[in-house]
Amino acid sequence: MNEREMLLKKISTVSFAMFDLHLYLNTHPNDTEALKLHDKYAKQRQFLVDQFTSKFGPLNTRDITPSTRWQWINSPWPWEYTKEADSNVDL
Repeated sequence: MNEREMLLKKISTVSFAMFDLHLYLNTHPNDTEALKLHDKYAKQRQFLVDQFTSKFGPLNTRDITPSTRWQWINSPWPWEYTKEADSNVDL
């Protein structure tokens, strides 16, 4: 797995944890420990997204900066896979 794929996997993992905590907090809004953990993951995700953006370009249009304005159209796009990545997937 190359650096780009590793960063995408980390972003996906942290995003999933954030979403799961978000759902939990919908029914447990007073759980301060869960809120702290959500905030920790949000900061970690932003760090990873910033790292990805600086090396490989924006993940989506929300991550566009003046210096990367049209860089997001360059292939491969975040959802595109290489043959190598496809061959590593067990179905």
